[in-house]
Amino acid sequence: MKSKASAPGKVILFGEHFVVYGVKAILCAINKRITVTAEKIEGKKISIKSNIGNLELETGKLISEINSPLKPFYYLADKMLKNENTGIEIIVESDIPLGVGLGSSSACCVAGAAAISRLFRKTSKEEILTLAIEAEKTIFKNTSGADCTVCTYGGIMNYDKENGFHKIESEPNFHLVIANSNIEHSTESIVEDVREFKENDEAGFSSLCKKESKLVEDVLELLKENDIKKLGTKIKENQEYLETIGISNEKLREMIQIGQTESFGAKITGAGGGGCIYALTDESNLKQTINQFKDKNYDCFSVKIDFKGLDTF
Repeated sequence: MKSKASAPGKVILFGEHFVVYGVKAILCAINKRITVTAEKIEGKKISIKSNIGNLELETGKLISEINSPLKPFYYLADKMLKNENTGIEIIVESDIPLGVGLGSSSACCVAGAAAISRLFRKTSKEEILTLAIEAEKTIFKNTSGADCTVCTYGGIMNYDKENGFHKIESEPNFHLVIANSNIEHSTESIVEDVREFKENDEAGFSSLCKKESKLVEDVLELLKENDIKKLGTKIKENQEYLETIGISNEKLREMIQIGQTESFGAKITGAGGGGCIYALTDESNLKQTINQFKDKNYDCFSVKIDFKGLDTF
């Protein structure tokens, strides 16, 4: 018996870093996916095969003793194999770039939770999301669950620490051009740098949070209206705030300048310090924006919003 599931990656559109301090963030799922196939096998072992390596272990190992990026899959499989006299083989296929803030880990956890759990019973999306967040905590202890949520349900949603998640029902029609800086970065250290910025200038940071909060509320209205040009203006404003808190660098600034040449607006997505930026486009300027990046030898690709979320088959 085989069970198969896929889940989309994600982009943070607005609110990164400020979300830590109570401001809403806006996220969307993107049409790049991870697909996980799970199958029962003989022997009490868990075998995981992926494009970032393989892992094969007996059941019952302590997660704290496993040093592998594949341990969320082991966690899920081991949890499901309690009181079962079988093993599991897991195959992971991905078209999401890894480690650049596009939700590859969350998509893995969601697709893995669905494929593995459904080998044993029919699980709801709510149950799958709970399992996925548990699995993600094996690699990101303090995860908010926002990424797993948008990867499960798809579309666009806003998130804040007090009220949780709220799906945005509008379905705007735009493209995002994602460009990769290929700079490795540590989300934890960048979050710490922002915290130090806040402590050194409480009044300035408070003012930025208020501006960002107002910007996000404006964006929520613009998304309903599918007003792409005004959204582009808000993207540029948000990037200015991210520059102020110090998460940019010369390479990211160069990429944003390239992106803004033809698009409606471009900004960092995620932690900053490296990773990716996105540029907002529609059919009128999509190819030109991609060509701008390719002419400068940047890795880039276009995505649209994925409204489906988790898919099982």
